[in-house]
Amino acid sequence: MNDDILKGQWRQVQGNIRENFGKLTDDDMEQVNGNLQTLMGKIQERYGYTKEQASQEWDRFWNVANAKANEAADKLNNRF
Repeated sequence: MNDDILKGQWRQVQGNIRENFGKLTDDDMEQVNGNLQTLMGKIQERYGYTKEQASQEWDRFWNVANAKANEAADKLNNRF
């Protein structure tokens, strides 16, 4: 995922990010404001992860979120 995608979808995904990464605070989310590198830093800081671990956790989260969104879209499309 790149910064442009995250910035474009920031408002929509904030809640899901907070659910998955519960140690992130409201202040953290305000500081991140859609910036992927800042988000990675906050995940590292709050969870004590290495850069690699933070990236892996983010990728895992993002892949699951995208799969759920695609599944929901498929169900919706199949209804019509």
